[in-house]
Amino acid sequence: MTKASMKKIEKIAREQGFPDFKWINPKQVITGQWVRMKCMYGCKSYGKRGCCPPEVPSVADCREFFDDYRWGLFIHVAPRLEKPEDRFPWGAEMTRKASALEREIFLADFPKAFAFPPAPCRVCESCSGTKKDCRLPMIARPALEAFGVDVYGTARRFGYSIHVVRNYDGQMDRFGLLLVE
Repeated sequence: MTKASMKKIEKIAREQGFPDFKWINPKQVITGQWVRMKCMYGCKSYGKRGCCPPEVPSVADCREFFDDYRWGLFIHVAPRLEKPEDRFPWGAEMTRKASALEREIFLADFPKAFAFPPAPCRVCESCSGTKKDCRLPMIARPALEAFGVDVYGTARRFGYSIHVVRNYDGQMDRFGLLLVE
């Protein structure tokens, strides 16, 4: 990737509303089966959303997917939400923005562009529940956690401070990823 290409991608990311990011090697993204177990045994969306497990590839296949890329833009957003229910419209907005970013990067002649939003997909008020029946497949994208990514470990690896937020008084640290070649 040339410096000029990187600057072009950075400009598009900023224009799409993602000003805080770092270039990374996607091979350094930390994945783990334990993340999938947390989805299975701790998330109310498990088995109910088309961008969530089990509607996504195995953790091993996800790992292989990350390894197909040499460049990634690790994106950080830090929202403060007033109420827990605010996370749903915020998540929908993040998915739309990440999808728009992916499209702009693709159109800038990076055909392998793929974006993971910094929140679970919430574009549809009522999800069809399966990838096959998704009403917006051109926009819907999985969050990193759905692909088995240890977001806490990965963020720390790349120099971000991240901690569990106990309530909505605190700032959240959410992360997305744009894979590009």
